[in-house]
Amino acid sequence: MTTMTCSSSSNKDPPIAKKEKYEMEMFGDLRVDNYYWLRDDSRSNAQMLSYLQDENAYTEFVMSGTKRLEDQIYAEIRGRIKEEDISAPVRRGPYYYYERTLEGKEYVQHCRRLVSNNEAPPSVFDVMPTGPDAPPEHVILDENLKASGHAYYSIGAFKVSPNNKLVAYAEDTKGDEIYSAYVIDAETKTPLEKPLAGVTSNLEWAGDGAWLYITMDATLRPDKVWLHYLGTEKSNDLCLYHEKDDMFSIELEASESKEFLFVASGSKVTRFVFFFDISKPEKGLMPLTPRLDGIDTSVSHRGNHFFILRRSDECFNSELLACPLDNISATTVLLPHRERYEKLVQLFWAAALYISPPLLYSSCGLNPLDVVGFSSPLFLLYSLCGFKALSDSRVSPLSCLFLSVNLLNGDFDSFYRDNDHMIVKIQDVQLFTDHLVVYEREMGLPRITVFDLPPVGEPLERFQGGRHVDFIDPVYSVDPSESQFSSSILRFSYRSLRTPWSVYDYDMNTGISVLKKIETVLGGFDALNYVTERQWATAPDGTQIPISVVYQKNLVKLDGSDPLLLYGYGSYEHCLDPSFKGSRLSLLDRGFIYAIAHIRGGGEMGRQWYENGKLSKKNNTFTDFIACAEYLIEKKYCTKEKLCIEGRSAGGLLIGAVLNMRPDLFKAAIAGVPFVDVLTTMLDPTIPLTTSEWEVKPQKYPAILVTAGLHDPRVMYSEPAKFVAKLRAMKTDDNLLLFKCEQGAGHFSKSGRFEKLQEDAFVFAFIMKTLDMVPTLSSGEK
Repeated sequence: MTTMTCSSSSNKDPPIAKKEKYEMEMFGDLRVDNYYWLRDDSRSNAQMLSYLQDENAYTEFVMSGTKRLEDQIYAEIRGRIKEEDISAPVRRGPYYYYERTLEGKEYVQHCRRLVSNNEAPPSVFDVMPTGPDAPPEHVILDENLKASGHAYYSIGAFKVSPNNKLVAYAEDTKGDEIYSAYVIDAETKTPLEKPLAGVTSNLEWAGDGAWLYITMDATLRPDKVWLHYLGTEKSNDLCLYHEKDDMFSIELEASESKEFLFVASGSKVTRFVFFFDISKPEKGLMPLTPRLDGIDTSVSHRGNHFFILRRSDECFNSELLACPLDNISATTVLLPHRERYEKLVQLFWAAALYISPPLLYSSCGLNPLDVVGFSSPLFLLYSLCGFKALSDSRVSPLSCLFLSVNLLNGDFDSFYRDNDHMIVKIQDVQLFTDHLVVYEREMGLPRITVFDLPPVGEPLERFQGGRHVDFIDPVYSVDPSESQFSSSILRFSYRSLRTPWSVYDYDMNTGISVLKKIETVLGGFDALNYVTERQWATAPDGTQIPISVVYQKNLVKLDGSDPLLLYGYGSYEHCLDPSFKGSRLSLLDRGFIYAIAHIRGGGEMGRQWYENGKLSKKNNTFTDFIACAEYLIEKKYCTKEKLCIEGRSAGGLLIGAVLNMRPDLFKAAIAGVPFVDVLTTMLDPTIPLTTSEWEVKPQKYPAILVTAGLHDPRVMYSEPAKFVAKLRAMKTDDNLLLFKCEQGAGHFSKSGRFEKLQEDAFVFAFIMKTLDMVPTLSSGEK
């Protein structure tokens, strides 16, 4: 056994973690973990803390030569921020609610103003008055005051009571995502009762005098939902449901109508829902959708119907159903599942048409003499398949010609793989009194479709048509925002790799969109200077993998000489949609290209995209990422010597895997809070979340930066710590290996808005150091 050597800022040698043999046996397999001692659930072991401090000191020493650059980048990033600003006001009843940021302050103030003319119906042209004659601003809660004395502070929920008199909020002061819930008077800010400790941030009002909240078991799994009446002791709270299966976790949400609360219990493949009638709390939770293995449901409400979004093995991209409140078993399909097979059949006949038009006619039960009204067989094809026009790019003559070769020779397998983009996935729905908004995904991009609803009380039938909201960028992100249920105004947020975070109000009756707020970017930012585009890489099995790209058009040469940062995630069906980040400009304005690999395991291309990147198919996630990297090199976006990669959390697992598989392909890697100790974690029932196995071996690795948060409840700090310790012992190169563990942070790094910027500046400085892009100081500056 070797001993741990402690390094200081004056010692150039990296810390070497001691080895203590720890054996784990399961299923007849014996594993040895020499660094298991680094795990301490209490985060108080002196030897472990000393090692983390040594790693931080070593990182600080190595990066001391780039401190000037780091400070310069930080100043750039902060200089782009309009520090004193407000969010887009949200109208709730007689008030506008919004958040205010103050110059030099890390956290927000939660504010409200009275609506001047509360009787007027909402309009997309409404503007909150702020002049001297406007109703005064009232600060309900100042997070800067609450954060005083805490190294970490985060508000996880801020819920206003239906009568606008009270506010319930949940705060975390460690970063471990274990919250305390408070209720205060919205006007006087006076606490109304003792806080409820040890809860999640998932809480909802059940009328004006009660609320529901969720607690967790010892592994931080949300397992119980409680009903609490204001003014009563927590010990008197009623447990409405206890989920005893440790594969399931509890969730809570309010209906848009505010008449019901929905409690869902879900695993990775199954989700069922109870409803809580706010007007009849004595009935408790009532079952709504059954607990059936492989069936995933979520529920909304409007009028005398529940709306049910349902996913199953057959309807893997979801269908939308409705049922009457008084007969939940009588469901009607409003939006059917749109599966790839339907398009495959259509395109099969597209191919058949080019081989043998009579085959198409006879298979459709038509005589060629009966179709003389069609100008061409191709026009007939489009009519039969329901396409809008001959210019529809989904079926071009050229694609038909190629398809005919594959399909009529029986090569359905490769065609099936290559046409993931033909699916439409229902991601979410949002209900209004007179409208239904559906958030979908097609071609790997989000879209919004609006449907008119019949008057409440009339029967619901299958929807047809729908109006799409148009977006301007080739790749982008769009998400629902809080809207008024009784209005015709849809609010959504929009951003792209070159478009700052924007809030729009969309009139669902007229189709008019009005920009309500766009993030101000100071320093002469001009979105037109940046190019954003989508590329497609081919995975080893032939699947086309989308890549989102952005760069500064006046700086990038696209001849292979440009540095590039490739980001990836690829887990939990999470959609890594392209979005704007002001700090990223410090890379783009130095000639970097930034790219996102939308690899399998994520949800960008539908449910099957996720299914094909997990469990026994998890390796697709890693080979997809490698294929994207190779494509970018082939197309001269960069070279191996200029290619840096980054991923966080499960994306950190991705980085660890591809580093082991293709260490020669990358110049530098950033693994943020990485899931890298899979087997040990998955086989330990006391650890909250699961990961994937790291497999370090003796070989050369590129420069690597690994980060962690001491109080992270999702990826325990010991996973990246052990990863680094084993890398140090086994790698055969002299490239940088740095580990930075934040002592006052959780999974999402530090909590202050400027503190987060400092972390970005540090990462960028590391990247530029590995690429030899650190400016040389003059003798006077030295």
